Amino acid sequence: MLNRIWFALFGCAAISVALQLVLGQYQVLAEVVAACFSMAKLSAEIALGLVGVLTLWLGLMRLGEASGMVGLFSRLTEPFLSRLMPDVPRGHKAYGSMTMNLTANALGLDNAATPLGLKAMQDLQSLNPSKESATNAQVLFLVLNTSSVTLIPVTIFLYRAQQGAADPADVFLPILLTTCCSTLVGLLMVAWLQKLKLTQTVVLGYLAFAIAAIGALVMYLLTLTAQQIGQVSTIMGNGILLALIFAFVLIAGMKKLPVYELFIEGAKQGFEQSVRLIPYLVAMLLAIGVFRASGALDSVLQALVWLLSPTGMDLRFIDALPTGLMKPFSGSGSRALMLETMQHHGVDSFSGRLAALFQGSTETTFYVLAVYFGSVGLRKGKHAIACGLSADAAGIVAAIVIAYWFYG
Repeated sequence: MLNRIWFALFGCAAISVALQLVLGQYQVLAEVVAACFSMAKLSAEIALGLVGVLTLWLGLMRLGEASGMVGLFSRLTEPFLSRLMPDVPRGHKAYGSMTMNLTANALGLDNAATPLGLKAMQDLQSLNPSKESATNAQVLFLVLNTSSVTLIPVTIFLYRAQQGAADPADVFLPILLTTCCSTLVGLLMVAWLQKLKLTQTVVLGYLAFAIAAIGALVMYLLTLTAQQIGQVSTIMGNGILLALIFAFVLIAGMKKLPVYELFIEGAKQGFEQSVRLIPYLVAMLLAIGVFRASGALDSVLQALVWLLSPTGMDLRFIDALPTGLMKPFSGSGSRALMLETMQHHGVDSFSGRLAALFQGSTETTFYVLAVYFGSVGLRKGKHAIACGLSADAAGIVAAIVIAYWFYG
């Protein structure tokens, strides 16, 4: 699947370049070449930037495992995850790292979520009988990451505030509803392809609890101002991270474990992983950069407008659609497109708000796939891409419908 997608991105880019040359737009040659080198540089920068973060969190995770704290967290979600991942034995350390990763994702703690996710993927890889092909559990974990529910998208609030939004947090509930839709579709797709039974009592019980908890959080946050929501999120996120760090170190120390040596042992794995990521990042970001610089993405949007114009539909969503289509490929690219939409159409315009929904409720599927699968050397992702892109598509459609519902 990855081979076909990578080839398709280059194939579409080549066709787009050829068409532009026929039209006399020779600057596309320089733009595509520049994109090749800039993506290679960006890949190395991302991998090197992960060195410190991976070193920190894999060192702390080693302390958490030795102290028993990670095992304690795993017991909270293991009854649920074990029903969805029957191939992962009960009590395996992967449950702890997956729980911590999904929690960090939900709280919007990106700096912690990525290294914890890589640790979880590594733990799942230890159970993989075929080291180059993803297991069902790895596919499900990847899809949960690419479509994970974000409870408080603080960064979107900050971007809207910087652009002068009257109420930066008025996209909070639409983003939450949209990301819930994408997560549900991703989970249903994986369950269908892997023949998982979601009607089990334990699974339904956990889902009901999650819905009730999200509902209670929504009711509470709706009573706060945008500034107060940001403060609550900052305090909650930083407080949880600091509590984990102190708990891992202090409890391990009280058990008379060699805390410094354990930290160094885990930290070494972080450096090794970040170096291994570079080829996978270069490959994926190179294809994405060429696809974008060639004008292929713009051609897709123009074709969409041409197809939908005769229907008489309200096409205001087209102005924000570049953000939604770019997000599965590049987080920085979609962020730039979101800001451009806000500046051109107005931060509180329909298009400006919809662009924020796209940015806050879909994920960089190809980047996550390259990083997570690349960290353990997986070459065959099975149905991971199809399920991840299905979740992205559901998020885009849901964002459009919810935007018309909330903003008219």
